[in-house]
Amino acid sequence: MPCTTFLAGKNATYNGSTMMARNEDSSSGSFDPKKFMVVNPADQPRHYKSALSKFEIDLPDNPMRYTAMPNAIPKEGIWGEAGVNEMNVAMSETETITSNVRVLGADPLVKDGIGEEDMLTLVLPYIKSAREGVERLGDIITKYGTYEMNGIGFQDENEIWWFESIGGHHFIAKRVPDDEYVVMPNQQGIDSFDFTDAFGDQEENICSDDMIEFIVENDLDLMIPEDGGAHELAAETDFDVRICLGSHDDSDHVYNTPRAWAMERFLNPNTFIWEGPDADYTPESDDIPWSMEPERKVTVEDVKYVLSLHYQGTKFDPYGKYGDKSERGKYRPIGINRNNFVALTEIRSGYPSEIKAVEWIAEGSNVFNAFVPFYANVTKTPLYLANTNENVTTENFYWANRIIAALADKSWSMCNSHIERYQNKVHAEGHHMLNVSDRRFADGDIGDVHAFLEKCNDDVAAMVKTETDDLLSKVLYEASMDMKNAFSRSDA
Repeated sequence: MPCTTFLAGKNATYNGSTMMARNEDSSSGSFDPKKFMVVNPADQPRHYKSALSKFEIDLPDNPMRYTAMPNAIPKEGIWGEAGVNEMNVAMSETETITSNVRVLGADPLVKDGIGEEDMLTLVLPYIKSAREGVERLGDIITKYGTYEMNGIGFQDENEIWWFESIGGHHFIAKRVPDDEYVVMPNQQGIDSFDFTDAFGDQEENICSDDMIEFIVENDLDLMIPEDGGAHELAAETDFDVRICLGSHDDSDHVYNTPRAWAMERFLNPNTFIWEGPDADYTPESDDIPWSMEPERKVTVEDVKYVLSLHYQGTKFDPYGKYGDKSERGKYRPIGINRNNFVALTEIRSGYPSEIKAVEWIAEGSNVFNAFVPFYANVTKTPLYLANTNENVTTENFYWANRIIAALADKSWSMCNSHIERYQNKVHAEGHHMLNVSDRRFADGDIGDVHAFLEKCNDDVAAMVKTETDDLLSKVLYEASMDMKNAFSRSDA
């Protein structure tokens, strides 16, 4: 799946939370309706079989409850994608990434291994920390293999780890620095790796047990030693992962690197020169940093904005009115028609464990949708987000936003102001309702915790349904007025 991921350490965010967010985008020419649900322990399979690869595995008999964003039409399997378990540990899977032919020749992909369809179901119900997520998924991939290259995020209150598969049976993982954010646009992303740490204390780096041997035996090390002598990977603290294990295709400069450029340009506008002949980085640069310290602390709205970017403010905006028309739509936007949903898991430091985890969810094309917050510590989710199926209807969040996007895209200049007001109102009301619910919880006397949080979520869903229906009526009017066959007697 082509997707875009954003991660932020706890010292880089506005409220000290760790943040992990990812767009799930469907493949070109298709759309995958999604739903927000809870998998309770009784519903977790004890023997798992995938739909696509026919991979099978017995699972432990002690799963935890967890949330998920699976396909509403399960013909190709579950595709759980994003969720939080009852220990307030989150997982986001997967960012489809790239490699090179030498890596894949050394460790071919495994036809009957695991893939994006499977990973959340196989890992999230059984881990109690982000680090445990890396370890469990690493063990599964080492033993069974994977049929695709993927990046996976694991998050708890203190840490975020980013995991990248390398070939069919290998992996590397790196901890997101607490004071930095990470951008990932469908490309092998980790830029540097510390092997001394990975085979030492593992404070920031973890990898396959045989990673050094794999690289050396298959001549994958392309780094030139500064002193011209032998290059010892075991002593390497700054191994260039992208050069040695990543892709170097022309298509990366149209499809992938421009998205990293756009996100970092927004969050660090003054750190580097981003445009012009003296630019430090351009949309086609291969060395855009994997992680950076932001110029100010990152908010929920920042995350939504960068994961909805269509190069606004640049000559590459497909909705632009000015400048060279040949530049518009030159690069693949982040906010694209094929966005299925975006989920931001926010694990909030200092909050009681019962309300620590919040999931901000938007569905449909991100340019036109809005984030809404839901508590993760629940046994069921609001019907407005859980009842999605193949039937197109305004009675669920996914299809309502899909309809709005298709109408508004054709009448952008008339609908853009409605979209902006909708997003601002929903975000503000979402923050307000979350604040009120947090205070009510702190005041005590709420009765059953799950019932209380489920009622809070239902109230948020009712709010966003009202606002979404209102937006649809406005967008429908504007799009109707913009029809090609419009004519009145005064036009005669």
